[in-house]
Amino acid sequence: MTFISRRALLAAPALLAAPAMAQGWAPTRSIRMIAPYSPGGGVDTTARLLAGPMGAALGQAVAVDNRAGAGGSLGAAELARSPADGHTIMVDAMAHTVNPALIRNLPFDYSTAFTPISQIVVLPQIMIAPVSAPGRTLQEYIAHLKTLPAGTPYGSSGNATAAHLAAALLCQRAGLRMEHVPYRGGTAAIPDVIAGNVAFVFGTVSSSLQLVREGRVKAFAVSTARRIASLPDVPTVAEQGFPGYELNEWNGLYAPAGLPEAATARIYQAMQAALADSAVKARLEALGAMPVGTPPAEFARYVVEQRTAMAQLVREAGIEAG
Repeated sequence: MTFISRRALLAAPALLAAPAMAQGWAPTRSIRMIAPYSPGGGVDTTARLLAGPMGAALGQAVAVDNRAGAGGSLGAAELARSPADGHTIMVDAMAHTVNPALIRNLPFDYSTAFTPISQIVVLPQIMIAPVSAPGRTLQEYIAHLKTLPAGTPYGSSGNATAAHLAAALLCQRAGLRMEHVPYRGGTAAIPDVIAGNVAFVFGTVSSSLQLVREGRVKAFAVSTARRIASLPDVPTVAEQGFPGYELNEWNGLYAPAGLPEAATARIYQAMQAALADSAVKARLEALGAMPVGTPPAEFARYVVEQRTAMAQLVREAGIEAG
């Protein structure tokens, strides 16, 4: 299974200056930005970072509205039934492209209910293991894992999360027969990694980087198409015998289906202005998030590609909603 390479995405696109605002549409009242997860999480953080600068660019306040539940699908349903007038938008995680393969009987269709506006950020993942893990490379560690009994556990931040999917894809590509142990968030899995109770997890930069630097865990690989600046000596999974491997968490911006092109362009440019804000860039860097800012048409294609790829992975790995 091969995922589309996102070289341009990981090349840190230039957001040196916000372009002039598109003409022909302007909001007439405050804008609601749905975050379909609980306050304090990654999507909520991205939404709140964007809200102020986007509001300044649009000339109207942008208020974050948390609508958590059902893996993000409750908030997505709220967006799907909102008017396509530019006054309701949503920041969603990569689950936006996973949920269609996992959740049955949704009151909307992910493939037709939304206008994709832009991929906002990518959050690379680091494959970390106990410091006692044998081997210096990913291939050496995989060779060791193959000597262990089938069902040896690996951890993740939760069922069908990016961390779970990245691990499932690696197991599939490497021929590993391991058992998935979901935790309630990425940091909850860390103590068991350190203690050697699970063989590895894929963790975000914000949850894992300091542990790697302190020598409390061993980093075998990163999930991105290219190495990341914060860990330049850690190779990608793709470099280590798995060409085409790439699976990251990411956040995207959406509106209801049928949003007029002028409104799409204006909201997209306001988001670009937010990503160019120095305070936003500094906070994203601290979180290990990589700004992207792809234009609407490119993002729409990416969403379709990812929805297809995630459906295949979910099917082949036997992942179920849980």
